[in-house]
Amino acid sequence: MHIISGPTAVGKTEYALHYAEVHHAEIISCDASLVYRGMDIGTAKPTAAEQARVPHHLIDLQPVDAPFDIVAYDALAREAVAGITARGKSVLVTGGSGFYLKSFLAPVIDGIVVPGELRVEVESLYAKGGLPGLLEALRSCSGDELGSLDCRNPRRVMRALERCLATGRSVSELQAEFAMRPKPYAEYKKHLILLEREAEALRERVVLRAQAMLANGLIEEVEGLREQGIEGNPSAASAIGYRETLAYLRGELERGQLEGAIIQNTMHLVKKQRTWFRSQIREPDVSIVLT
Repeated sequence: MHIISGPTAVGKTEYALHYAEVHHAEIISCDASLVYRGMDIGTAKPTAAEQARVPHHLIDLQPVDAPFDIVAYDALAREAVAGITARGKSVLVTGGSGFYLKSFLAPVIDGIVVPGELRVEVESLYAKGGLPGLLEALRSCSGDELGSLDCRNPRRVMRALERCLATGRSVSELQAEFAMRPKPYAEYKKHLILLEREAEALRERVVLRAQAMLANGLIEEVEGLREQGIEGNPSAASAIGYRETLAYLRGELERGQLEGAIIQNTMHLVKKQRTWFRSQIREPDVSIVLT
């Protein structure tokens, strides 16, 4: 199994295409936005010609108004890996969405089923009491031993509370159980390549990418996606390029501010991605600085 990652705009698509051709591989996307149909320009989705060069998987799976999560991704990725292997081809995973990428390297799903009514109960508790209310409820059922839980992150506290209530176990117990889960794809030898560019060169590519997106019809693409319900799907609507364009279409941003907002937020994403790579991929097999 070959894995190629790196920050947004570094040049993963072309590098992965050439690499896949050389290694007789098929590509599995680990980009959270590429799963949505119609999100093409703002995601720099591989073109039809590029997808014709090498078979791609986990692209264009969902309409933009239908949420998609790591559980669905993991199941479909496993199917894709099995199919590629059965065809005698190599597997090449590429993309920059950290959680999806991590699903090939370490456990990310605990297997706990949270009933819908319980999730509604926890969301209602958050609406009424905010983060302090969540933490109070969590400590009442789990005690003060919260392990490595990020107690400043409401979403993670909500998920922890749901799981404690659903299982009757404490945060520490659940974390210990999760740590014992087997690593995914243990039967595959993984070769991890991390792509980078010098900071100024990457920023130039981000600027050119934002300009090209707007020139190629990003605003018109987002107008069409609004009609398809993208604003009802927070995951899709918050993707960079889309959230800024939606803000412009709602009158919250001037047209002259749009390009700059996309560039600024893309660079913030690049910073977050680099931090994630340093913490989660400490020692890639190969690090390549593209020029």
